Amino acid sequence: MTQRRAYRWPQPLAGQQERIWYGGDYNPDQWPEEVWDDDVRLMKKAGVNLVSVGIFSWAKIETSEGVYDFDWLDRIIDKLGEAGVAVDLASATASPPMWLTQAHPEVLWKDYRGDVCQPGARQHWRPTSPVFREYALKLCRAMAEHYKGNPYVVAWHVSNEYGCHNRFDYSEDAEHAFQQWCEERYGTIDAVNDAWGTAFWAQRMNDFSEIVPPRFIGDGNFMNPGKLLDFKRFSSDALKAFYIAERDALAEITPDLPLTTNFMVSASGSVLDYDDWGDEVDFVSNDHYFIPGEAHLDELAFSASLVDGIARKDPWFLMEHSTSAVNWREINYRKEPGQLVRDSLAHVAMGADAVCYFQWRQSKAGAEKFHSAMVPHAGEDSAVFRDVCELGADLNKLSDEGILGSRLAKSRVAVVFDYESEWATEHTATPTQHVHHVDEPLAWFRALADQGVTADVVPVRGAWDGYEMVVLPSVYLLSEETTRRVRDYVVGGGRLVVTYYTGISDEKDHVWLGGYPGSIRDVVGVRVEEFMPMGNDFTGVPDHLDLSNGAVAHDIADVIGSVDESATVLATFKDNPWTGMDGVPAIVANTFGEGRSVYVGARLGREGLALSLPEILESLGMAEAGGNDGRVLHVEREGADGSRFVFSFNRTHETVRVPVEGEVVVSSFADVDGETASIKPNGVIVTKK
Repeated sequence: MTQRRAYRWPQPLAGQQERIWYGGDYNPDQWPEEVWDDDVRLMKKAGVNLVSVGIFSWAKIETSEGVYDFDWLDRIIDKLGEAGVAVDLASATASPPMWLTQAHPEVLWKDYRGDVCQPGARQHWRPTSPVFREYALKLCRAMAEHYKGNPYVVAWHVSNEYGCHNRFDYSEDAEHAFQQWCEERYGTIDAVNDAWGTAFWAQRMNDFSEIVPPRFIGDGNFMNPGKLLDFKRFSSDALKAFYIAERDALAEITPDLPLTTNFMVSASGSVLDYDDWGDEVDFVSNDHYFIPGEAHLDELAFSASLVDGIARKDPWFLMEHSTSAVNWREINYRKEPGQLVRDSLAHVAMGADAVCYFQWRQSKAGAEKFHSAMVPHAGEDSAVFRDVCELGADLNKLSDEGILGSRLAKSRVAVVFDYESEWATEHTATPTQHVHHVDEPLAWFRALADQGVTADVVPVRGAWDGYEMVVLPSVYLLSEETTRRVRDYVVGGGRLVVTYYTGISDEKDHVWLGGYPGSIRDVVGVRVEEFMPMGNDFTGVPDHLDLSNGAVAHDIADVIGSVDESATVLATFKDNPWTGMDGVPAIVANTFGEGRSVYVGARLGREGLALSLPEILESLGMAEAGGNDGRVLHVEREGADGSRFVFSFNRTHETVRVPVEGEVVVSSFADVDGETASIKPNGVIVTKK
């Protein structure tokens, strides 16, 4: 396993106290210099103490090959630093300038049909290009040499959102690199043949030179699933190798500056294996953009909890989120009143010690001109900027109260998330295209919250086996190592929930034989013989199954053929007798060693899980795990000195009254009256015990 880099956090400017970092992406090169002084004035008014600079400035910094212009960047960094605003300086390599791609079109990535991605947007470079790497590292070294020792630069922002647009490259460079990656991973071509099951459809290879990326194979055909899974692993690794090269070039010249790059962790974000990448940064950073609608707060809290898991509960940096609307959805909904402050404090509750936005000043031109910002087109006389100032004051208050010495308190319950299981379930030849790993963890997080339990979201490589109760939600891939951890956990007294679509295959996507979930059947006490997908694409097919406890299953159910003598059926399916599902077990409790398990054999969604959870928790001996008001999301951060910061967020669109324990530090859209508080929709209160 990779050695995790030592945790290092950006330190405050000389003479300043450590505080929650607050600010955003700043693009002064988009504006005339007369705007810069006004920017600094407004930053001080809002309480901004850090901005990220230079993220997309390569063409402005290296104006032609080997010709550098640092003068403008020096001037703005000095203005910011003298005003007490620190700089998170970007390597500026996210998008190459036109002079580079014109001279070297071979750095442009290709799609799976072989078409070249032309310049004109961003991230139009291939991660495996030795030519592009040479130019990018030359820029990194020039930036580091120029800014080493600069008192206002507190961290390196390496590139930007790796893989957002160039996750997959099918070029000749990528082909050669994929061959090398396979040789390093497997050693022999026979091992690759075994991993990919190439005996099927006469795909056997005689040499590593016969390995090609999963390029276009014709509409309606099916790619080898083992190759496709490995190509996704390779693509994450190829981008990671490029990041490491940039990181090391910068660190060699400026060893005292911590380095990070911004991940894109969200409930559906599986572009890269961010938990694997978490080993390679000095501190974890994340970009998160809200999901409009009723799941807004819950999805944000779920994602932030996963970032905390990736960071192993060290403080992490919210590098980007939005003050209001984004610009890249078909419909770009604004945030409701209160959500700008509420969303930011939710990230802080989940362990963020930095809150930054994209971006500082809303662009007047370009593809992101309608993306919201801290200073909107309307200027400082606007609700958005007033909220930005309010948030700055709130973060300063929390800093004054000592929140920087605290960490997100460990929950009793862990929900496991696995990037590779999501990649495997994305294949186009599966029992149903409507079921993926990525959907189930969020449903469990929300259903547990409905029961008053705020779970930790923990990567599969993380220490989930240190929790009282663990949920494995559609964790499709169970390697031998993860299987051993599951078995040891339950034998030792752990309480485990396993759902449908868990433990179907090993890490090579080879099915565990003998009935599902193959490697842990005895742990959960069931043997699943086949799947029952459901839908509405053909007239007369089943579109749901009722359960005896009142829940309703959609999309997929397990055909459980038998249960062990140690098991107890908690709920069954109810259906017409001729379907074969009437009376079939749906939820089964089991004892194994010193522990207990529950198997949930269908997709029940948040509502069905919330309905079923009381009996599930009871059977696991965890009935007392809830107890909090499910209308309120409760999150605690605890300090080494025993202090506790308690965050209470209203999850509903109705005012909720809650008891107040301790001193109220911050409140938004809430009225505090002695020992109780009324939290309005989109409201939050933070108390200190």
